[in-house]
Amino acid sequence: MRVWRSLWAGLRALGNRRRVDGEMDEELAGFIAASVEEKRKRGMTAKEARRAAKVEMGSTGVVKHRVWGSRWEASVDHVWKDVRFAARQLVKTPGFTLVALLSLSLGIGANTAIFTLLNAVMLRTLPVPEPQRLVLFGKGRGVGSTGSLPFRSWELFSYSMYKRFAASAPSFSGMTAVSSIQMGSRISLNGALSEPVHIDMVSGSYFDVLGVTPAMGRVLGQGDETAPGANPVAVASYGWFQRHYSGDPAALGQTIRMQGHDYTLIGVAKAGFAGLTPAQPADLWIPITMEKEISPGWNGLEEKFFQSLYLVGRLKPGVTMQEATASTNLLFQQMLHGEFLSAKPSPKDLQDVSHARVELVSAAGGLPRLKNQFSEPLGILMAIVGLVLLIACANIANMLMARGLARTRELAVRQALGASRRRIVTQLLTESLLLALSGAGLGLLLAWKGSHLLLAMVSQGPEPIPLDVSPDYRVLGFTLLVTVLTALLFGIAPAMNATKLELIPALKDGRGGSSASSRGVLARSLIVGQIALSILLLAAAGLFLHSLRNLASVDLGFNPHHVLVFTLDEFSANLPLDQRMIQMQHQIEESVQALPNVKTASLAMFAFNQGEWSDSVLMQGVQRTPENGQDVLYNVIGTQYLETFGIPLLAGRNFTAQDTKQSPQVAMVNETLVKRFFPDGRAVGRRFHMGNDPAAPNDIEIVGVVKDAKYVGLGEAQEMAAYFPWTQRVQYFGNFTVRYEGPSAPVMAAVRRTVSNVNPNVAVGQIVTLDDLVAGSIVTQRLVGMLSAFFAGLAVFLAAIGIYGLMNLTVTRRMNEIGIRLALGAQTGGLIWMILRESLLLLAGGLALGLPVALATARGLGAVLKHQLFEVNALDPMAFGAAIGVISAISMIAAWMPARRASRVDPMVALRCE
Repeated sequence: MRVWRSLWAGLRALGNRRRVDGEMDEELAGFIAASVEEKRKRGMTAKEARRAAKVEMGSTGVVKHRVWGSRWEASVDHVWKDVRFAARQLVKTPGFTLVALLSLSLGIGANTAIFTLLNAVMLRTLPVPEPQRLVLFGKGRGVGSTGSLPFRSWELFSYSMYKRFAASAPSFSGMTAVSSIQMGSRISLNGALSEPVHIDMVSGSYFDVLGVTPAMGRVLGQGDETAPGANPVAVASYGWFQRHYSGDPAALGQTIRMQGHDYTLIGVAKAGFAGLTPAQPADLWIPITMEKEISPGWNGLEEKFFQSLYLVGRLKPGVTMQEATASTNLLFQQMLHGEFLSAKPSPKDLQDVSHARVELVSAAGGLPRLKNQFSEPLGILMAIVGLVLLIACANIANMLMARGLARTRELAVRQALGASRRRIVTQLLTESLLLALSGAGLGLLLAWKGSHLLLAMVSQGPEPIPLDVSPDYRVLGFTLLVTVLTALLFGIAPAMNATKLELIPALKDGRGGSSASSRGVLARSLIVGQIALSILLLAAAGLFLHSLRNLASVDLGFNPHHVLVFTLDEFSANLPLDQRMIQMQHQIEESVQALPNVKTASLAMFAFNQGEWSDSVLMQGVQRTPENGQDVLYNVIGTQYLETFGIPLLAGRNFTAQDTKQSPQVAMVNETLVKRFFPDGRAVGRRFHMGNDPAAPNDIEIVGVVKDAKYVGLGEAQEMAAYFPWTQRVQYFGNFTVRYEGPSAPVMAAVRRTVSNVNPNVAVGQIVTLDDLVAGSIVTQRLVGMLSAFFAGLAVFLAAIGIYGLMNLTVTRRMNEIGIRLALGAQTGGLIWMILRESLLLLAGGLALGLPVALATARGLGAVLKHQLFEVNALDPMAFGAAIGVISAISMIAAWMPARRASRVDPMVALRCE
């Protein structure tokens, strides 16, 4: 009786809706009636008058406007009603809504956060005109070839090569050169020391090629690149000028003192432009011809093999990248033949030249340093969070189907009242879209925080990389697209299944009729899919964590604990590289070594993961071959460097105070060099020289052999290395290392005071621990390992919720059967096994699907994983075995909880359950 009353109420409501629709067209009917009456007065029949009135109304657009207006108003009204109804339905089920919103916000937020970082690193372009026409020579990895002809692609170029390219390259309307090393210096403004600044040395064509105009004053031009040391001028970035001069134009023309030389501030670059490397924004730009003044130890303007410059060109209109590559490499081959080969080159030299090439890449986003470093890790993480979102969608789809089952009677009544299946599906999809939009809103908040957290994780220093990770139109468009696709993914199947009803059974007892079996198949298929994707994510996390563990257990060859690394601004002392500089450096070393809690201290050219310098060597009595002719990494160190780093001396002696500029030149070498050149192990006393000239004297004696130590990164292959005493190679160091005991803060303060007492112009800059430098060398591996483990755990958690929900629904629907079994004497273990058996079948299906997919993916991505994994095979059985074990255990726990509940139910309660 209650059902028929509902049907009658629904029919009355439907009639009321039709009356309302009729009232909406009442005005239109009045227009047509008036027109018909007028035409009948002219002698037309009623039929002719109605036809003429409709034609007249249609030709003036009135009928069309009114009809489409009514439809538009009705559509807006329906959408608004659907949204309000969907909101009420979601509020009525707070448990489901909260779980779904949490899953969606995590899934969408993770995708948005990773995409935000990917957008900042790889997709944003420089704020210059037509950035797509900018081209970088090489891939921006900073790998050059010095001292010998290259076997590979060139990345850095000498000044003479830049001038030749700029004069002769036919595909470019302009070309500029930028030093690959961004200088750091403390400057003096109005006689007072200022904060450290970042200085880019650039060619005079820099701003013209990039199309950067001045905000005030002028920028550098070709006239500022006339001769070495002839043009001490500087251009400031807009942000730096605002910080130091508050934008006052009167500051132009003032003097800035850097490295003991005065530079005139001639202009300010336009706002928003900070150089070709947004992650390392420049504060000042100076002409490249001031190289000697800013870095006295360099001679890059004259040495044709001093490859230290990035080259960037602007393509001529209509020239393609392929055409530019062909013409550039033709010119490159001609340059090598004309300038780098002797009159009678050897066959090997000719072969080397034939293999040398220049790869051109887009410089629309600037120098791709971060892109080269993070493109693969970010791509891997993007795939991982995409899979997590798929699992979340499958989970929500299962919950929606369970929810649709509970709403079977409601949906049946609506169909019985005349609602079409299409209308109900639209309303259910509106609920899904509202749920997805709400999750996206929360996800954007998580992404905003998460992107800053990710930026801090990928930054190697105490300060985060200065990248703009604020959401732009790309990020918002990506989030909207993901939201809509997500709503469709988890909403369509449940909506279609929920409306596939047999009305009589549905109205009678609230069951879905013939669609119940299809719902069960789809729900189980989604669980199988979740398990399969979880296997893939768990295996990936296992591989990355195994690799990270291997990196963390690498033998460094030195002890990084309780070691501080300082940067020293020795340039500001304004001392030439002679005895005065030696005396000052001696005073700094001795004074710091005498401090309380300081065990040892030493100057060093490099500490760890701070770059590298290499050159070829020729050993006395050893014929040069491809096997022993590789470059040797070298470092210039103080007498207590080995003690400070804890590097063992294996043979010979350490450097002493007697190794001076006037004494014979000496060096220490590592084990790898000894094995390469001296198989008998007798290296002490042997002699060599740096470079490729066989006629040069072997003026360097090996006095000691040290243990192999990592130089740049934990995963690097061990290379040959040589160490030289700084007293024989006087230079600006920039690094000071201290081994201490006790707390570090007092030591830091004492070192600053001591250096200031020796020379107040020498400032102590950034202070980091050697442990931090070691950790910074594996920042990308740690990022991928930690995030893959987190998202794999999230995926397993979502899969467990799905399994628990399905098993719980199964127990609820079979409660009557369970009561009968218990009443007939069924054992508890048998009931638990009945429930667990179904979950075991789902687990087996997920493993059968997921394991082959995971193995095939690992095999197919072997080349990519090779760069991200260290001493781990992409098909590592330990990782895949752990993935199977984890998902199996979690699945059984999730299924056991409903099974245990079923075994403890009261038979009388279960028998009364419908």
